[in-house]
Amino acid sequence: MPRPASVRRSTASQATPDFAEDIDGFLAFLGLERGLSPRTQEGYLADLDQCATFLAKHGERNWRNVSGDAVAKWIHQLSGEAYAVTSLARKLAALRGLSRYLQRENLRDDDFTALLRSPKQSRRVPGTLTPSEVDRLLAAPVGGDAIALRDKALLELFYSSGLRVSELGGLTIQQIDLPNGFMRVFGKGSKERVVPVGRKAADAIAVWLESGRPHFVKARTGSQLFLSARGTGLSRVTLWLIVKKYARLAGITKTVKPHLLRHSFATHLLSGGADLRAIQEMLGHANIATTQIYTAVESKRLIDQHDKFHPRNRG
Repeated sequence: MPRPASVRRSTASQATPDFAEDIDGFLAFLGLERGLSPRTQEGYLADLDQCATFLAKHGERNWRNVSGDAVAKWIHQLSGEAYAVTSLARKLAALRGLSRYLQRENLRDDDFTALLRSPKQSRRVPGTLTPSEVDRLLAAPVGGDAIALRDKALLELFYSSGLRVSELGGLTIQQIDLPNGFMRVFGKGSKERVVPVGRKAADAIAVWLESGRPHFVKARTGSQLFLSARGTGLSRVTLWLIVKKYARLAGITKTVKPHLLRHSFATHLLSGGADLRAIQEMLGHANIATTQIYTAVESKRLIDQHDKFHPRNRG
């Protein structure tokens, strides 16, 4: 198979043609049949070329006959070179994908990655804003001009619904049902979910639609809920700049990124007694284990409160 035009081999000189041939076929499969992005293909390419270079130097001739032990030695070497656990996991994922491809194409009978273990990833507890910090952030857009009305509405909705940045930027007017207090969101994998819209967020959106959005509408404006001055939807970068701007105006010293509002939404719901399964549905997590990270945030808050206020912890 030819290599997809969007992917260029940056380390071709380091891999033998026998290794390169199957990498080419695998990348073509990823691009044409799986629809993986050029960026993901580039990442797989770099990882597989790196592994192929190591294997060739240690006497291996091609992917079709490589042993699991040889690949394990490469992973072991990387483990001693201060690679992040996430980087090692990504490299192993590339190898496993290649192995499945070779079996699918009847180029191997076995899985040479079967005995390889994924490095254990420690899940970092996400940072959050306190409720008082959120209040200051949401109060930061002041005035009745169109920009202030837009920014007030999007910040209120962001915190009210815990959306991803891409979901917020892609929202259309048709997705929101203000009278009934919910919206239909299309998340990862275009999966649809119903997300509540809080009363204050609904009120701010109603004002924006009536008094703010018409000032941004241009000849080619579509149905996006939130618009830029050019009449187009807001990009991820613009959303990040908006959040950063109002965090500064609110006097919040933490590094505030859009995802921090999503974390705060989930953590504050959990602190208030919301069911973890309900939070999972609202966030659009496919696996409850992803949502459970917020229980660690709440546990840490309780421990901090105990350390600070219990009389036996003083002195």
